[in-house]
Amino acid sequence: MGALFAQEQAPAPPPAPPVLENHGKPIEVPFTCTNEDIRAAGLSCTEDDPCPIFLELTAVDPVGNRVVVVGNIHSEATTLYSIVLASDDEGKTWSEPHERIRAAGFDRVQFLDLQNGWISGEELSPLPQNPFLLTTNDGGKSWVRRPIFNENVDSRFGLVQQVSFSDKTDGRLVVDRGLGSDDRYVLFDSNDGGETWQLRQESTKPIPLAHPAAASAAWRARADAPSKAFIIERHTPAGWQAIASFSVRLTPCVPPTGQ
Repeated sequence: MGALFAQEQAPAPPPAPPVLENHGKPIEVPFTCTNEDIRAAGLSCTEDDPCPIFLELTAVDPVGNRVVVVGNIHSEATTLYSIVLASDDEGKTWSEPHERIRAAGFDRVQFLDLQNGWISGEELSPLPQNPFLLTTNDGGKSWVRRPIFNENVDSRFGLVQQVSFSDKTDGRLVVDRGLGSDDRYVLFDSNDGGETWQLRQESTKPIPLAHPAAASAAWRARADAPSKAFIIERHTPAGWQAIASFSVRLTPCVPPTGQ
């Protein structure tokens, strides 16, 4: 009988985040702190003194029957992860169509049509740096990360201040490198839907875009102090209507047992 050889198997991908159901109360996004989270964020958490963890939602935009909400998960001083939440059933259930990115946050989301859209973000530790876009061409079902700075750029600090696409291929954006930077504002453009970006202008003064993208006037993510939640609302003839809410406070961070 021939020898049997064990076949090396690829590691299993991490499990997809669970589908979150809306039961009329603020939905708590699941978060389990790891030792790597504690180390990377420089947290001092113990079982007796856990670190509070918070959800922040910054922007919302619809595409067809889908609603996409973006933001971040953070401690009192440090951003831990970006987050994207999406619903296809008017807020009854929610899922995460893109994995969380460590130490990054998302600022805005906008769709041009039923297929093409973008999310802008940047890494936030120790300072805003390596700004990027997530792009989609399937209505927000899947997203691809696209860096803005190329390998020839020395300084990668900055965040996306403005972004606008005139169609699914041609886009422009402005990166703010922050106070103290020579030529603080940098203009980039793209002719391939955001896959690559070319530097076009640097300036000490803000660079306005001719047609800046505007946030949706019919949807908003609003912080609500009494419920300690972010409420996702859409505007109707009768006024603002809540379709879901998400708890600001998440599971506190403590060192995992047995590690």
